[in-house]
Amino acid sequence: MLRADVDQERSPLLNRNTFRNSLTISDDDDDTYKEKIGKIHLKYEPKVPIFSPQKLAIVLCILFVELCERLAFYGVNANLVLFCTSILDFTSNDATNVSLIFSGSVYIIPIIGGFIADAWSNRFNVIFASGLIYLCGLFLIVCSAVNYETLFNETNINPDVETLRIFYIVGLSLVALGTGGIKANVGLFGAQQVQDLGTQAVQVYFNWFYWFVNAGGLIAFSAVAYVQQNVSFTWGYVIPLISMIIALILLNVARSFYIYKPRQGSVLITSFKICHQACSRRSPEINGKRSTFDSARKQYGGSYDDVTVDGVIAVLRVLPIFFFVIMFWAIYSQMQSTYFLQGERMDLNVGGGQIPVAMLNVFNTIAVLISIPILDRIIYPCFQRIERPLKYMHRIGIGLILSAGSVFIAGWVEIERKKQFGFDQVVGDEKFYSSNMSVFLQVPQFMLVGAGEAFTNIAGLEFAYTQAPNTMQGLIMGIYLATAGVGNYLSTAIIAIIEATTKDDPWFPDDINDGKAEYVFFVFGGLMVVFFLGYLPAAYTYKYKEFATDKEAAATTSGNSQATTVKRTFNEDSVTIF
Repeated sequence: MLRADVDQERSPLLNRNTFRNSLTISDDDDDTYKEKIGKIHLKYEPKVPIFSPQKLAIVLCILFVELCERLAFYGVNANLVLFCTSILDFTSNDATNVSLIFSGSVYIIPIIGGFIADAWSNRFNVIFASGLIYLCGLFLIVCSAVNYETLFNETNINPDVETLRIFYIVGLSLVALGTGGIKANVGLFGAQQVQDLGTQAVQVYFNWFYWFVNAGGLIAFSAVAYVQQNVSFTWGYVIPLISMIIALILLNVARSFYIYKPRQGSVLITSFKICHQACSRRSPEINGKRSTFDSARKQYGGSYDDVTVDGVIAVLRVLPIFFFVIMFWAIYSQMQSTYFLQGERMDLNVGGGQIPVAMLNVFNTIAVLISIPILDRIIYPCFQRIERPLKYMHRIGIGLILSAGSVFIAGWVEIERKKQFGFDQVVGDEKFYSSNMSVFLQVPQFMLVGAGEAFTNIAGLEFAYTQAPNTMQGLIMGIYLATAGVGNYLSTAIIAIIEATTKDDPWFPDDINDGKAEYVFFVFGGLMVVFFLGYLPAAYTYKYKEFATDKEAAATTSGNSQATTVKRTFNEDSVTIF
């Protein structure tokens, strides 16, 4: 759908080692390349990818859509535990489970969102439809928080708590569905708008995409959380509703200018069929060796071409790496659950006022926003200059270690917190017997998770995007996002097992003042150490792959030996961000 002149205009951005054999490149000097095609000689000056005004406007629309959606999501999630305990009369344990299951679902559902976009619709339609579902859920959540007697100036018209719970749980379910559909597609939809500018532009996009994600979280965990805790939950939930309306308006502003890719059928179903065929047919022997998936290739009697089979193999190759990221998300989920319960029982008073418990998440966001430019402008270039670049496997591993440090610090804070009980504290509409320790002693554990996120999650997103062909992008991104969901479910399971095995001497009772929550944190830290030790051999043996762009695949298929093409892969030895 791109014009030929646009392709020609962007061709100077191509790296010389990405041209095919039909092109020969010679260096005139460090700043100029000469391209030779037959008898035609063209000189190009390499440039850093620059977005045209129209392209920039399109990308900004998508980035602000993500900011507004994240503001809405975190606006719901920030004080979820507090709302459940103070308004809906859930126990602390039940509220924690609601939080973890909700957070887990919003990362599992993207697999379905990606499937629908691939099989039946396109990414834009799925994003927009998911946004409408999202709005319905947010409206029900507002309904669960409204004081109807005050609103209508009548008495005895407030619904009972069971009705409010139904409104809230159904609303959360719809928000989870909407979030899943958006999350699976909005990142890739934005990436395909800049893919014609080269891999560096895609990398810049992903970093700014993640920056906008955290900017939305920053607003939610500070301003929205403050309104919910100190003004009212009604207005605190109206803000996410308005934010989502703005997101849908922004999404439609540039509707006529987006680059749309036609759907190519369900990659998920095709992948299952290839795996079934590969396992059910005997593999041919090639040079004395057998490869399971060769039996699915057309050239050996199977039903699928090499590109499709190789794509499935690529997805399977990354699954071991994704598996070890699950524990990172299990620790990440503690910020809205166990860390929140811990913070409720610490001193929230600052300068005569009270800060929201959820505001501690701001320090996680700040850590991410600060870490990204420092890593990309200082740390990564330094390692490249000494010819020891931090590749995806290194960066993911560093994030795993930092997350383990977070829960170990949380365990220490819990031990010290219980040594200094001193006063009753009202948070929202609920009273807690609290420690004299300032809640700001939680800052290091939040910031370590944020720093780990800057390493693990950004590297994970880029890793997922680059280690599979274009046809598998939606599937592999959905699988990566699902690791966060599985991590939340794993956290729920770990806490449930701890509760079941420590009934006689509870580690995690309804009031953590009466338990041993520090042991819970140490269990999470110990499990991360085990996961990290398992990650090391998987990371060490992983081999990076390169995959062709749509244009390259088309050129190869048509037999056009003169086509100018580019590999869709990140060159980790020459990373330039911002």
